[in-house]
Parts: sequence; structure tokens; C-alpha cells
Amino acid sequence: MNKLLHFSPFVLISFFSLHLHAQSYFEDQATALGIGDHSGTIYLGGGISFCDFNDDGWDDITIATQTGDPLKIYKNNGDGTFSLETTLNPDNNTQQKQVVWVDYDNDGDKDLYIASDVGGSRLYRNDVTTLVNVSTTCGLPTAVQDNYGASWGDYNNDGHLDVFLCNRGEITPQQNYLYKNNGDGTFSNVSNTAGISTGSHLSFCSAFFDYNNDGWQDIYIANDKLPNPNILYKNNGDGTFTDVSAASGTNISIDAMSVTISDYNSDSWFDIYVTNGIDGNYFLLNNGDGTFTNIAASSGTMFNSIAWGSVFLDAENDGDLDLYVSGSFDGSNPSFLAAALYTNNGNETFSIESSASFANDNRESYANAIGDTDNDGFPEIVVSNSGGDNIFLWKNETTSANNWLKVGLEGVASNKQGIGATIELKSGASIQYRYTVCGEGYLGQNSGKEFFGIGTNTVIDYLKVTWLSGAQDILYNVTPNQLINIVEGSSPLSTDEFETANIINVYPNPTTGKLWINSNTNENYEYTIFDTKGILVKNGKVTQEKYIDITNFASGYYVLKITEENSTFNKKIIVK
Repeated sequence: MNKLLHFSPFVLISFFSLHLHAQSYFEDQATALGIGDHSGTIYLGGGISFCDFNDDGWDDITIATQTGDPLKIYKNNGDGTFSLETTLNPDNNTQQKQVVWVDYDNDGDKDLYIASDVGGSRLYRNDVTTLVNVSTTCGLPTAVQDNYGASWGDYNNDGHLDVFLCNRGEITPQQNYLYKNNGDGTFSNVSNTAGISTGSHLSFCSAFFDYNNDGWQDIYIANDKLPNPNILYKNNGDGTFTDVSAASGTNISIDAMSVTISDYNSDSWFDIYVTNGIDGNYFLLNNGDGTFTNIAASSGTMFNSIAWGSVFLDAENDGDLDLYVSGSFDGSNPSFLAAALYTNNGNETFSIESSASFANDNRESYANAIGDTDNDGFPEIVVSNSGGDNIFLWKNETTSANNWLKVGLEGVASNKQGIGATIELKSGASIQYRYTVCGEGYLGQNSGKEFFGIGTNTVIDYLKVTWLSGAQDILYNVTPNQLINIVEGSSPLSTDEFETANIINVYPNPTTGKLWINSNTNENYEYTIFDTKGILVKNGKVTQEKYIDITNFASGYYVLKITEENSTFNKKIIVK
């Protein structure tokens, strides 16, 4: 796909002086695209979301605002321009921090959580035409706290999104909280039983991610000020966590602001980028053995200014992840960066792009996020600025013929948004990995679609999704330059093993109750069904054209095993 040429002098120069990668070029088009608006003046910045809140296929932008101003929701008009949403807007004029669109009740539309450090945080249920304030009945805290971050994940793999709330109690000590989603519209505080520290850590934000690839979501927390080292909680798989910060090497004591998760070197182990003050940011490389190594200096990504939001993206779709960092210096002091785009060199180092790539990127900036305003597959960056300055909407105007793929997920046994899934893409000699999170960076929320650049490759060999339920879907020979939406269980990775010529079909899968077993023989077979923990939940015998009744099974992922004298057939099944 060819991007339209942007004929500025800079682009003409870079066009004729390309080296190994296309020169990235972004232009602030916030006002031109209909968002001449700002957060106001918010101490340590406000949050921003680049998420498709109404699920119409176009990424929208939501801006946290200062006290006295309503939350600003800008709806994508379906052509890359935006209009202020006036119908589906909460009555919330309290200063906001993180704003996160999240389907907490798995009903297929996105609800809204608004964190606040001055007026109490709120949860709004999306009833299609209105946002209903359910804060007083859902069980989440409504009292005033210094609530900055709210990250969502499914720590117990039950298919319902839980939430970790980060409180930065600078004056009054405040602990962080883990709230379990009960699956009935309510939440329970499980912080103590789960092993979450009751101390105050001046926490800005956190992220659910699986650092050791064991299928359970762990939690990493960015803590402000030197006496408060960052915390990594390892998920034990039984509803509890263990603090492995020291053992993993992630217990860094800095002015930590952000937690940004990605696999920058495509080794299948997810890394962490943490922003900091002038002493420099930390880039924690996942070594794959439970430990991390800081590679900020060797990779060239220290920043050495006052950094806040950070986000990984493939700016030119060449197949590797670049890094954009926002800072609160406004560019008036040339000794300190206001912002930076670090281009991935493909050899575990980065080069900082010329300031011409982001002309006039010189405001007091905090949260940032990526999305795709015009669905052309080249990601844009939105940035929340303070001091009354308008937001940045950095339109990606990079001149490139590189190919791409966007991936959307819909969970069935897993949570509806597919949060916590790992996506693996192979194209040519390259394999890339993405991990889906909800509430990330510094008070940000990225698009619900995952972006992959594949350079000049013209085919994607396979695309594989591993869901939190344990199920896997795989698509082969995917055509690039499109959006692929994958429903859990729609393209299951084959686990069938049958040593005879017999054919066994199992349908429907996913199922809501009856599981039909069809064979080309008249033989009787014994069956066993196991849950994700390997516990036997049902067994018996089946004959040709018979079914297994599993109407009393809880929603989730199971393994069906059918045996005869010398053969075994295994099938992953999903119960809705």
C-alpha cells in the first residue's frame, strides 16, 4: 500500500536520502481533524485514550480534563475526522486521570472507567444510548483517593476482567488495590488475600502481562520517588501473587512514571520500558529466565529529560518496533528533550529521529497512545498536553510502500476484549509478538487493534492467537493490508491425534450445551473431559451420531479426550 506523498522540503530531502528504513514523518493535525481541544491544567497531566469506544471500526479519542470541564469524547466520523460526542457522555466534571474504555461485563459494548485524584473514581456501564453511573453498586471504591492508574486484566483466568488501582498518596499514604470481577456486575477487594502490599508506594500506573509465559497474568507497578522501588508480582495461578521484584531485577528505585509492555526484539519474551527523570529511563530486557536487564544505555533510549508517557509502535511498518517518549519540558531549554521518536535499527539499538519528524513537538506533554485515524494501517500518536495547550494528534504521513496487518480480537471463553492474549505473526524470516493490555503506559489506552508492519513482504505465513483460556487459533497465508477480526475458537489450532483411519468430528465448537460426536465407524468410544487445570469434569461413552451433554459446564476452555483400544483423539472445546 502506498501512502500519499507529503511534499514538504523535509520529505523531499528524506525521500532521496533513504538508507535502511523509511524516514518517519508525523504532522500535528489535531485542529485540522476536528480536535482543537485540551485537558486544561492538570498536575502531572491527564489521561488519554485512542480507543474505538462505540465499536464502529474507527478509533476515537477521549481526553481527561481539569476540574470544572467535562470529559471530552471525540468520535471518529468514519473518515479520519472527529466530532465531539454529546449523547454518550458521562456527567463528570471532576479532574480526571486515566480514562479507560473496558467491557467489564462482557456484553459486547465498552464501559468507561474514570480515575480521579481529587473527586473519587467512577465506573459507567454502557447501555448503548447512555453511560450509567454504577460506582455505588459495583463495589469499586468511590471515596476520594489519589487514583492515577487503572489497569485491567484477568488474573484468575475466569473470563472476567479484574482491575488493579494505583494510588499515589503523596500527602496521605494510600495502598494499591486489586479488585476481582465477580462476573455479576460487581467487584470484590481481594488485595490482602492475593498478597498485594498494604503499604503506600506512590504508584502511578501498572500493567497486567505474562512475564514468564506461563499463561497467568502478572502485574508490574511503576512507583514514584527513590524510596519506593518498582514492584513485580508473579501470579501463582491460585489467586495469589508473590513479590519477585528483587529476584527478577525489576525493583528499580527511580522516579518511575510509566509501564510500557512490548517484545521489541521479537524473542517471544515481553520487555518493559519505564520512564524516569533526568537520570534516564529504564529499558528492562526480559532474559527469558525470570530476570530482566536494563539496556537503556546500550540501546540508546535513556532520554535524560523528564519523561512521562511512552509507547511502542512500528512507525514506518518495516517490521520492527520503534519507541515514542513524551516529556514535560517544552523545548525552551535545548539541553533537555521535549519528546523523542527512537527508531529501531534492527540490531537491538535505536537511533533518535530528527526533530523534523515531529515539527514543533515542544509542549508540556504527559500521556500518549496510538491508534489509526483513517484505517490506513499506519499508526498515529495522540498526546495529552497540560498548561492549557491543545492535544497533539500526530498524523502518520510517512512515505512508505511497506505492508501491514491489524488484528482485532473477540473472546468467548476468555474476556470479550481478548485482553491478555498473545498474538504471533510470521512473515518471511520474521516472527513478531504482541500482547494485549488495557490501561497502559502513563495514563494511556491504545487502540483495541494490534498493529503489525511486515515491510515489503506480500504474504503472512501464519497468524496465531493464544488466549488466556489456553485456546489457540491460527490462520495461514493471510493477505496483508487489512484488518483481521478473530473470534476465539473460530480457527482452532489442530490438536487432533488419531492413529487409525477413523474420522471423528466434534461440533459445534464453541458450544452452548450439546457437543455432537460424529464418526465414520460404528465403534463405541470412551471419552473424558478435563478443565484447564487438568481436573476430570466428566467421562462416559459415545457411539456414532451421539452427543455429550455439557449444559451444566461453566463457560471456559476444556479438553475432550476420546479413546479406543489403540488410538487417542484430543480436541480443545470452548463452552460459551
